[in-house]
Amino acid sequence: MDQPNPTTPQASGDEPLTIFSHCHDGILKQLKTMGDLPELVAAAERARKVAEDTRSFFRDVIYNHHEEEERVLFEAVLASATEGAELAHVKAICDRLTREHRVVESMFVKLEPDLKKMAKGQPCHLDLAAIEQLVSQYSAHATFEENEFLPLSHSILCRNSNHMAALGLSLHVRHVSLDASPT
Repeated sequence: MDQPNPTTPQASGDEPLTIFSHCHDGILKQLKTMGDLPELVAAAERARKVAEDTRSFFRDVIYNHHEEEERVLFEAVLASATEGAELAHVKAICDRLTREHRVVESMFVKLEPDLKKMAKGQPCHLDLAAIEQLVSQYSAHATFEENEFLPLSHSILCRNSNHMAALGLSLHVRHVSLDASPT
């Protein structure tokens, strides 16, 4: 009797051992995919943390920064600017920067509910285009402020050392009162 050739397919079609082999292919593929879970869990945890940190940062830092600029810096520069064209120019810049503050704050308010869900590990539908727009707008805002307004503020406030000292004192008092805890 001839021995069967292992490379020759059986006439019966599906060989039972081939079924097991194909099953292993599927199992191994799924286990390989499962091997991605630690990386995905780490990414999900980072996303959760970034969402929570972003919410806290906006609430604790950005809103306070905007308020401080508007109530302390802008007012100091406006008060120190020379009447006429300089004052009009400073006022226009302060108005622009204040409008930009409100725009990015309103953009954040729209994103915050989904950031809150993400921070809690709940399903959410973050508007990625809105996030990119907020980042882009704030970057442009900060660049304009750094390149245009702050140098102008420096030149205006430095004309009189008392004006710069008054700004420093105002910031100091504000920070001391913000940091003070009720007893």
